[in-house]
Amino acid sequence: MENRADSSKPDVFGAIASEPRRVLLDQLALGPTPVTQLADSMNMSISAISQHLSILKNAGLVENVKAGKQRIYKLKAEPLKEVSAWVAHYQPFWQEKLKELGRNLEETR
Repeated sequence: MENRADSSKPDVFGAIASEPRRVLLDQLALGPTPVTQLADSMNMSISAISQHLSILKNAGLVENVKAGKQRIYKLKAEPLKEVSAWVAHYQPFWQEKLKELGRNLEETR
């Protein structure tokens, strides 16, 4: 496991800790989206959405391009591999717990 104390790396875990930012990532997984459309779909101000997108951008999870007067945001999912690897570390624990639950359910029948 990598040491998370390395402050020079983008904080992917901190970026996805917020539910609105996870919702933004889910929306961007569907395709590039203008910031105004993201704000409308989440019923938030452009300023509030921009703050969330800034955090996601600093974590390397999104990028944007200017298209006329609009900013179009696009998902960059590569940094999420770090999250996936961390979660996978705990998968054997949950698999064992589910097996235990199954055995307990069978015993109570």
